[in-house]
Amino acid sequence: MNSMLEDFGEALADRNGYQLAQTLSPSLPDETLRGIFKSCNAHDVRLILQRNIQRSFPGMMDKNTNNEVQAWVEVYHCYWKTIGEILAIQDSSANGKSSQWAQSSWTKVYQNWHEMLNVLIRGYLNSHFEAWTIPCLYVAGKHLRIFAIKADAERNSSSSLDTGGANFEDDFNPESEKNKQLEDCARQLNRVFNLCLSDRSPLEESRKWGIYYVINLLFKTYFKLNSASLSKNILKALSAGRGDMPPLPAFPKSQQVTFKYYEGVLRFLEEDYAQAEHHLTEAWNLCHKDAVRNKELILTYLIPCHLLTTHTLPSLKLLEPYPRLQKLFLPLSNSIKKGDLHAFDLALLEGEDEFVKRRIYLTLERGRDIALRNLLRKVFIAGGFEEPKEEGAKPVRRSRIPIAEFAAAISLGSQETLEDDEVECLLANMIYKNLMKGYIARERGILVLSKSGAFPGTGV
Repeated sequence: MNSMLEDFGEALADRNGYQLAQTLSPSLPDETLRGIFKSCNAHDVRLILQRNIQRSFPGMMDKNTNNEVQAWVEVYHCYWKTIGEILAIQDSSANGKSSQWAQSSWTKVYQNWHEMLNVLIRGYLNSHFEAWTIPCLYVAGKHLRIFAIKADAERNSSSSLDTGGANFEDDFNPESEKNKQLEDCARQLNRVFNLCLSDRSPLEESRKWGIYYVINLLFKTYFKLNSASLSKNILKALSAGRGDMPPLPAFPKSQQVTFKYYEGVLRFLEEDYAQAEHHLTEAWNLCHKDAVRNKELILTYLIPCHLLTTHTLPSLKLLEPYPRLQKLFLPLSNSIKKGDLHAFDLALLEGEDEFVKRRIYLTLERGRDIALRNLLRKVFIAGGFEEPKEEGAKPVRRSRIPIAEFAAAISLGSQETLEDDEVECLLANMIYKNLMKGYIARERGILVLSKSGAFPGTGV
């Protein structure tokens, strides 16, 4: 306890927010946490905190200083109680689920940490805490989300194991309790977001410097809750208040990358692929070269974007550091390059679970049009050249191609027999989507393609 409060005093004297936040971290080594918790008991903890925190404030104690001292006492009291619950869980796990297990749970950890966040918020609202202490909110928000996930997992696990007694499932919706703590966590993080956004202090001492960290936590929480659409409200509120906000490049790169990633994914889910590609490319360019996992996540959405916006596929060199992405995208890429519709369908089916989980299935499914375009292009190239009408004239590719030739290629490629009307419908769609240039002459049973640029963007 003394060491922790000495660090508190040093951070206060140096106005070092990150050092101060470290004194509130619940992820310190076990022996450190145990030393803090066992240095006092429930009866004298407030007195010890009061006495030591007061020493960190030199000079006479006026009303404002005394209020700040009391606020920090409450913060560290909640921190001490949270540590006690964490250690009780660790001890009960190590010793087996004994009677002590009933006295500790991740829900209790969450509740104590939630109380600490409330005290912090009140401290800022009542102007007891200055803006340089904002990293304390980072630690509080980050671990509130972690404890909420653990509390929900613990409760759901207990519910699935508890089969005794009466069954009252018809009386309530069990799904509503599945993410109870995480939903509450989202509400608390929203309070922190509004706390930062609404600050009207000059920028050099404004809580607005904490806003992107909190926004990124909210994005992660909403996506975890499968409520990504709620993120739009955050972006709208942010856009409305951007007039007096610090510019995004002024924030740490880690926060910029995370924000741009989620902004890109949100655009992706709205099927605004051009904007999604723009934001994801920014995230990619800002991402640290050694952040392999983050780069993999960005590519998961950037590759489908490129497929639809520029019809380009990932290279082997790009995917080399990411075995999981190779497994997902290489079979699709190879089938698209070859125009192999059957192989494309099989690759899409094999990766379906992961594609659906990542919300990219429907986008990748559109890649079948590119595979079909490449197949039809092969038929066009295989048709050769027309006889030049004048001697010495430059040869021109055959542009009037029987629909039957396309039908045969599609049937072979997809390993399915298609009716003539179905083939004509596919060709018409390709023309409509500007993947081919030409028109269908139904009475003659031919497709008349443009003599220049029949397949835009492919050089043919």
